[in-house]
Amino acid sequence: MTLSATATARPLMPGMALACAVAVVAVFAEPALKQATGGRIALPGMVIALIIGIMLHGLAARPLFEPGLTFAVKKLLRWAIGLLGLRIAFGDILGLGVGTLVVVVASMAATIAAGIWLARRFGVADGYGALAGASTAVCGASAALATTTVLPNYPQKAADTAFTVVAANALSTLVMLAYPPLAVLLGFDATKTGILLGATIHDMAQVVGAGYAVSEPVGNTAVVVKLFRVFLLLPVVLAIGWWFLRQGEQAQEARVPVPVFALVFLALVVVNSILPGIPALAGSYALVKGWLVSVSNAGLLIAIAALGLGTSITAILTIGWRHVAIFLGTTLVILGLVVGGILIT
Repeated sequence: MTLSATATARPLMPGMALACAVAVVAVFAEPALKQATGGRIALPGMVIALIIGIMLHGLAARPLFEPGLTFAVKKLLRWAIGLLGLRIAFGDILGLGVGTLVVVVASMAATIAAGIWLARRFGVADGYGALAGASTAVCGASAALATTTVLPNYPQKAADTAFTVVAANALSTLVMLAYPPLAVLLGFDATKTGILLGATIHDMAQVVGAGYAVSEPVGNTAVVVKLFRVFLLLPVVLAIGWWFLRQGEQAQEARVPVPVFALVFLALVVVNSILPGIPALAGSYALVKGWLVSVSNAGLLIAIAALGLGTSITAILTIGWRHVAIFLGTTLVILGLVVGGILIT
């Protein structure tokens, strides 16, 4: 490792070490908890890592840990998600059907519209309604940060953006735990459960955590559906900017990040759809795939641990109730529409 690489990596080490420690504890705690309770309580390792992380937020909030935790959630998570493409083939994507895609797109559009409508009803700026709607409809904090670039300037814009990022993270964490039992209550099978999780949970990290905590088939479906929402980020943000321009507001120039991890995911889906069918390469591919899937699992667990370590419940409780009500409203809108769409289709 060169001196420059060492200097770059050094600030990340404390936070990464803490997240890795939480992940290791979660791995050992999963079977221990199941054995101690006689099988009555069987929490997946990802959920345990998340809970432990939230409990240790006070420790993790120190500046020493921030660079490493941010790296785990923003970089490591995306690498791990990209590798998830090795678990999915085109047949899995085509199996979702046109009806599912229609439900996802329609629910996203309605959620953004509902955010602006609720903002007006609660006497909050339209900009916050767009932030809450886009964050709920597309991909949580990433969508909020992209959307703020096309919103007109108004006095509370910076505070609204910060709150949306925090709210998306916190509420995603709550629904990550709540939606899998809801799917069981509704009698959904693995495919429908994956669609529900992928189409309604705000952030990619929690989609991964919720999906693979249930089962691998559920996780695979949830990730495919979620990535479809992520690919719609650019048209959604441009549409919001256009809408504000139509209202006579001066919107800013869009700066939407390219979801490189999603492109890697798609490339590996292509690989996983082709190589297993080539006898000369199938054996070697299976070995490499097994190793990379293990790397992906470890990366996901560490990222989920870091996500928990960065989640502050106290910070959410200090925000005004109108902002909370609007964000809850958009969350309920997309949940209701997706559940209704799944039941109909």
